[in-house]
Amino acid sequence: MAKRLFVGSLSYTTTAGQLEELFAQVGKVATVNLITDKFSGQSKGFAFVEMSNDKETEDAIKKFNDFELDGRKLVVNVARPKEDRSDFQNRGNFARSGKRW
Repeated sequence: MAKRLFVGSLSYTTTAGQLEELFAQVGKVATVNLITDKFSGQSKGFAFVEMSNDKETEDAIKKFNDFELDGRKLVVNVARPKEDRSDFQNRGNFARSGKRW
């Protein structure tokens, strides 16, 4: 089973297509998810790339961590699971209720 990679320190001009082409150098790219701002559509400077198997994932980390792309040194490592953010949402609701901490 393949692992998702976190790819950080991207230039705001880097595209999903460029990432797919780059990571295809070490194997089959299953998915590329370039994270963008939902209002402006501008890249947030990071992405998630999933390779088709674990060996390709390891090879991608070795080859592309500290690799320079569009004038920026990439940070590539295994993506951590998404954290539960329900605590932040509850604080927001509490703050909007007009109550003080």
